[in-house]
Amino acid sequence: MALTRTQKKRWALVILLVGLPVYVIVAVTILNVLGRPPLWVEFGVYVALGVLWVLPFKAIFQGVGREDPDGDR
Repeated sequence: MALTRTQKKRWALVILLVGLPVYVIVAVTILNVLGRPPLWVEFGVYVALGVLWVLPFKAIFQGVGREDPDGDR
């Protein structure tokens, strides 16, 4: 079942406005519970988590910013 362009845009918006802040809060909470690692380790973990969150949603974000090829010009 493929998503339409409108559905992709709506899901991308929900993911960015709701999912990403929740993901950030969870990541920070987990690092705080585990104890504060050295700064370079903490930076590496945040960079890795910053890249990893988008991988499951790659198909949704792909092409969202492009002009609709089927739309009116």
